[in-house]
Amino acid sequence: MWPALLLLCLIPGVLPALIDPLGLGEVGTPERPLWQLTLTHLGLVLLSSVVVLTLGLPLAVAVTRPGRDALRQLSETLVGLGQTVPTFAVLALAVPVLGFGWAPTLLGLIAYGLVPVVSNAVVGLQAVSPGALDAARGMGMSAGQRLWRVELPLARPVILAGVRTSAVYNVGTATVGAALGAGGLGEPIINGLSQQNTALVLSGAVLAALLALSLDALMALPGNRDAA
Repeated sequence: MWPALLLLCLIPGVLPALIDPLGLGEVGTPERPLWQLTLTHLGLVLLSSVVVLTLGLPLAVAVTRPGRDALRQLSETLVGLGQTVPTFAVLALAVPVLGFGWAPTLLGLIAYGLVPVVSNAVVGLQAVSPGALDAARGMGMSAGQRLWRVELPLARPVILAGVRTSAVYNVGTATVGAALGAGGLGEPIINGLSQQNTALVLSGAVLAALLALSLDALMALPGNRDAA
């Protein structure tokens, strides 16, 4: 339902026709069409999610190997710092080094998105039944075979839940990137705030919310199929 609503709102003229009668201002005609801003926003979220998964999953695997409890606690603490530091602070610190645009925004999204992915992957891998691992050893599997054929498949639902949470978080966080010239659905929100145009703010907020709900619904499909 959510993806269909999102697509409906991206049809030129539909969202202004819904918001303008509320008397909050006029959405008007943005410099760039809403569908283009939504695609830019989605690109930021997807690219950051790929990097987060590429960094987070190997890290979780490495720290959950036997005898690495201290390393696991250290990694969870360091990754957790990414969410304790306000997003604006991360971006402000990144701009002098990376400049404006996508680069500092992606850095902020990666720092913010690592926590749910690493935490869930660690929990999922640690929850694998010792009996299942013993059975795999009894069958003569190597450590690598146990990881790929037993641990990761059993931990997959929890890992996917972390990726899903990270992506949904970052849909909201990515709106801040518009202040750095990264584009996306933060543009109408920031323009609306500067122009005191609530309708423009609402148009960006509604599309960002629909995009988050759509991603959440689409990423839940593999889990729903497994449950069925």
